[in-house]
Amino acid sequence: MALEDARSQVDTAFTRPGLRGYAFENAFAGATSFLRRTYTKDLTGVDLAVTGVPFDQAVTHRAGTRFGPRAIREASSLMPFDPPAGWPTNPLEDLAIADYGDLAFDYARVQDFPDALTHHIRTILDAGAGAIVLGGDHYITFPTLRAYAEKFGPLSLIHFDAHSDLWPDDDLSRIDHGTMFYKAVKTGLVDPRRSVQIGIRTTTEDYLGVNVITAREVHEKGADWAAAAARDLVGDHAAYVTFDIDALDPAFAPGTGTPVWGGLASWQAAAMLRDLAGINMVGGDVVEVSPPYDTTGATAIAGAHVAYDLICLYHWARKER
Repeated sequence: MALEDARSQVDTAFTRPGLRGYAFENAFAGATSFLRRTYTKDLTGVDLAVTGVPFDQAVTHRAGTRFGPRAIREASSLMPFDPPAGWPTNPLEDLAIADYGDLAFDYARVQDFPDALTHHIRTILDAGAGAIVLGGDHYITFPTLRAYAEKFGPLSLIHFDAHSDLWPDDDLSRIDHGTMFYKAVKTGLVDPRRSVQIGIRTTTEDYLGVNVITAREVHEKGADWAAAAARDLVGDHAAYVTFDIDALDPAFAPGTGTPVWGGLASWQAAAMLRDLAGINMVGGDVVEVSPPYDTTGATAIAGAHVAYDLICLYHWARKER
């Protein structure tokens, strides 16, 4: 779309003719759909759906990630004017990407939430689209993985985080953002041999066979080494990428519920995401952005960049196949 024509449009989140193309609009006005993608509940012809899950009732410490999807969308309005830097791909032009809005759920019926989210993601996958999920606390990845495993079988998980989230918990009815990957491994949603956690800097007694790359190893051996190791472990297996924003050091992402020092720098995360290009990524999420703990908005900006890079990874995986 030419710049002159774009200026004649009124809020392309609603008026874009089709699901492709950039939004040449004021970043400070208009709807806060992700990257000014079209807001729609019609998945016809959609390649990739961005959807928010404003849930934070599984946290162990500070709540606030229910505001994450809105903040990430708002931060993404700073980004839609150029192709993604460092990528040999142009997903906004090549993919039909829609903002599918947020999952609607009754906050007072927490017990119903997991099934509601699994159904929400299943609806997207059944329409032939992939999903990029904006959290919300990290528990949301577990119901999401259930829908993905129904379609793809046991998944490779590439997990960026300060914490393993593998603490023992055999009660599937418990909703906890620190135990969901224990459950994902134990219930067969994730293949631990083909999975890897990156940025870990807390202690877990049993990693259940999941491969671990600590934050210190990334610092000492390099982001390129870590990405290459992750690619080798995952191979061509269907992979889901989950990025807890506390994988970043609090200096780069203070707005999160359980910050841990010694984490990844923004440039390291960006380099690793780009160097993962070529994996068979089928979906992903960015979680634990908690705007109340960051008045600068830097954490949400980081989350928006992660989500855009996940879109690029998804696009590159489709081009490779």
